[in-house]
Amino acid sequence: MELRHLRYFIGVAEEENVSRAALKLHVSQPALSRQIRDLEEELGFLLLERSAKSVRLTEAGRAFFTEARAVLQRAEDAVKAARAIATGGQGELHVGYAPSLTARILPPALRAFQAELPNVRVRLHDLSTEEMLAGLREGKLQIAFVVRLTPALLRGLRFEELARDSICLAVAPKHPLAGRRTVTLAEVAREPLITYSRKDYPDAHENLAAMFAAIKSKPRIAEEHDSVSSLIAAVEAGNGVAIAPQSLTCTAGPRLRLIPFSPAPPPLVIGAAWAKNGLTIAAERFLKCAKETTLKKE
Repeated sequence: MELRHLRYFIGVAEEENVSRAALKLHVSQPALSRQIRDLEEELGFLLLERSAKSVRLTEAGRAFFTEARAVLQRAEDAVKAARAIATGGQGELHVGYAPSLTARILPPALRAFQAELPNVRVRLHDLSTEEMLAGLREGKLQIAFVVRLTPALLRGLRFEELARDSICLAVAPKHPLAGRRTVTLAEVAREPLITYSRKDYPDAHENLAAMFAAIKSKPRIAEEHDSVSSLIAAVEAGNGVAIAPQSLTCTAGPRLRLIPFSPAPPPLVIGAAWAKNGLTIAAERFLKCAKETTLKKE
């Protein structure tokens, strides 16, 4: 039994006439009659009572008609659902991000994506670098927005640059350095430093080590935090200062003062990462929206 048998049977049952059903189904009348007989032979019972001018459903035919229509509808629904996912038009997209890095990229990219594919549900996951990398490798995330990492950390993943963010010093509004227009890294070396945890953000510690190596010094790490909200709170409380991207101001607002470095260190490179086996269609569309967002800001 094939779906076409069900389709032909339903057509005849609805028209109660083989000739009219044949015209509607775009098949010849003899071929349609033969398909219905083949179906009845396979089932082992009659579905239709035939007369010279019309056909009627038998009692068994009426029961089969109801179920056959449900089967065809389920098949059509399955095709629509699969086609929507295959074209990126439906389903879920899991996106990893770090709030302090993506405040200028993610909201406009999300708006553009949802305008283009409103039936795709985007699930945003605020995660540490290590959690995002694990999520991509395990298939729990389809795309993540991270700083450019070392080849070792990006093992098995692809990365594409989207934007660059200046590195600044974040201090409390009443900190002695808060009134400065610029600050040097040598001055910061004397301050207690608030950082992200080494376990969850190994990239942040690698960047710090590289910065301070340039002045032959080491950072005085006073506290480590596992989220941007706790890092902001610690700096605001006066526990220390933090080296952070300029975009942190989007998250911290007036709670912190961000001061440029002089000379300016190399900026943070922010981009998208995904598994080497490729992007899903929805993730590819999301990346396209993110690219267009960053191009508009340049």
